[in-house]
Amino acid sequence: MATSLKIDDELKGRVQQLAGQRRRSPHWIMLEAVRQYVEREEARESFKQEALASWAAYKETGRHLTGQEVRTWLNTWGTDEEEVVPEWHK
Repeated sequence: MATSLKIDDELKGRVQQLAGQRRRSPHWIMLEAVRQYVEREEARESFKQEALASWAAYKETGRHLTGQEVRTWLNTWGTDEEEVVPEWHK
């Protein structure tokens, strides 16, 4: 799929300068920037959808953990007393 991108002269110069510093082509720099942006936005959208699903489940069931319960559990990670996820409750 061929796609064109119009950028202003200042940004074009910055891309060219960075490409020279990194010993990459300007094309590579721009592709990498687009790839990283898309991956970041996909991850953000995934997080958002997971949060919305969690909120919907909470509204339906009322089951939850308090912030303190989560902190207490997380504080055991990496210790000899590491605990399993606490039971959710209403």
